[in-house]
Amino acid sequence: MAAKDDVGRRGEQLAAELLTQEGYALLARNWRGQDGELDLVALDGATLVAVEVKTRSGTLFGHPAEAVTPRKIARLRRLTGQWLTEHGRDVRPGFREVRIDVVAVTLSATGPWRVELLRGVS
Repeated sequence: MAAKDDVGRRGEQLAAELLTQEGYALLARNWRGQDGELDLVALDGATLVAVEVKTRSGTLFGHPAEAVTPRKIARLRRLTGQWLTEHGRDVRPGFREVRIDVVAVTLSATGPWRVELLRGVS
């Protein structure tokens, strides 16, 4: 397994832990649809949230969230619609909104990793 895969997996685990601490209820991890993958799907109160996790080993190539481009957001919207088509009935009744969040994880060799939640990026 490539080190890059380990970094990504660790970032997703840290993101899931942060979301749980923030009160989100995780519904799915690494869900695959026709257009790609949703890293995490969760409920934040009455809001269904598709979460994109971006993990970087540093900021040499910019902040991790900078990789979430308008094109990526459009794909996340399509994937969220696909997820809802497949699982919408399973979600507890009454969610009123759908939102896209980003969790940006920056690794550090010398100190704590930085984990940031950016709500409503779309």
